[in-house]
Amino acid sequence: MKLTYEKMFGCDDTYYDVLEKSGIVEEPTSADIEFASRMVCGVQENLEQIDGVLSEAAVGWTVDRMPKVDLSILRNAVYEICFAKDVPAAVAVNEAVELAKTFCDEKSPRFINGVLGKVVRSGE
Repeated sequence: MKLTYEKMFGCDDTYYDVLEKSGIVEEPTSADIEFASRMVCGVQENLEQIDGVLSEAAVGWTVDRMPKVDLSILRNAVYEICFAKDVPAAVAVNEAVELAKTFCDEKSPRFINGVLGKVVRSGE
């Protein structure tokens, strides 16, 4: 989520850079690095389509008006729901809501859950 967030501002930090900025000293596994790289690349490669899905699902909101951390979480989750078929939609939604509880304001988890619920239902 943090790598996707930084990409919104043109930052080219690596996985290790983000870990260092976050104060995480544990060495990541190769699976963690691979997953994060796949996620960030997938979001960037499909950004226009992901933002289109979000625009449809977030009634009354434009992507430009969404809080940037919320948007980062939503983009990752929509990527997982629509493109990463190895992640069950319910897991993607749950992870997004949990991230929002940690990194966003008190209204964000409900907003993110509602938007992603609409995304999941529209894809059924």
